[in-house]
Amino acid sequence: MITTDWSKLAFSYTKTNTIIFARFTDGAWSPLESSRDDRITISSLSGALHYGIEAFEGLKAFSGADKKTRLFRPLDNARRLKRSADFLGIPCPSEEMFLEACIRAVTENIDYVPPYESRASLYIRPFLIGIDPQIDLVSSKEVMFIVAVIPVGSFSGSAMKPVKALVASDHDRAAPMGTGSYKIGGNYAAAMLAGMKAKKEGYSAILYLDSQRRKYIDEFSSSNFFGIRENTYTTPDSASVLPSITNNCLLQLALDEGMKTERRKIPFWELADFEEVGACGTAVVIKPVFQIDDEANNFTYLIGNSDFAGEKSQLLYNRLTAIQYGEEPDCHNWCTLL
Repeated sequence: MITTDWSKLAFSYTKTNTIIFARFTDGAWSPLESSRDDRITISSLSGALHYGIEAFEGLKAFSGADKKTRLFRPLDNARRLKRSADFLGIPCPSEEMFLEACIRAVTENIDYVPPYESRASLYIRPFLIGIDPQIDLVSSKEVMFIVAVIPVGSFSGSAMKPVKALVASDHDRAAPMGTGSYKIGGNYAAAMLAGMKAKKEGYSAILYLDSQRRKYIDEFSSSNFFGIRENTYTTPDSASVLPSITNNCLLQLALDEGMKTERRKIPFWELADFEEVGACGTAVVIKPVFQIDDEANNFTYLIGNSDFAGEKSQLLYNRLTAIQYGEEPDCHNWCTLL
């Protein structure tokens, strides 16, 4: 067992025991292997380095109240990785291989799974990179599949502490009919500069609008958007938004709680009508947003309270994390027990 102050975990890099990897060459995957060195050697002309031929996922493992370790919805991540790989035209491991790699990565690093009492988790990062040397603009023929794990705390400070967001007025995250709905590095690179500028100004997130008309809400910089009014949970229907597994869970849990749900286009000015707004995703789970500044129009939207989350957001957060930590029955079969 490693010794660390789990309460001080941030969402940052920590060296763990091993990574799990396999290579796709000559039309077939090699057996999964483990390495104690998280550095890899690839060609300086690999497609991943020059043309962004790479896709990745993010999921978590939790130490439960019953002392069992749970992976949360890993097969959904496997399917989403394949969707991204298909878009890039590169091979992807099967669901069985994906799950085996994630289980091995957690098992070989089990001492890094934070204890239940810490309310932290083990972040799992599966990814694919094109590794064969190339200068032509084509999909990579050789691919490396890697699963690395890192113990993490909250992505953006205290869990459920409301934050401020800034509307992206001079920057677009994804073009219509582009790559926005795929979990590939280029989407995150496109949002990097705007994100750094917003952070310097005291904002925790950027809210992006549709880049074609700048009329409808798309998503936050690294998370899906949801708004709650009365008893209805609403999230955007946009082809440029990544299908969030966490958002999918919250939609189901909202229904379980007797709420109405809707996925539809949300005009930006409808922000004024929401009683609660939040960002949701694997890293943040739910991050309530109490203030959204629209600098282009010199207007500020104030939603809820700056000190605590809204009642329904807190309820959904409690329900989801209770399932992840084994405190409630997993009635939707979302967890894989090790």
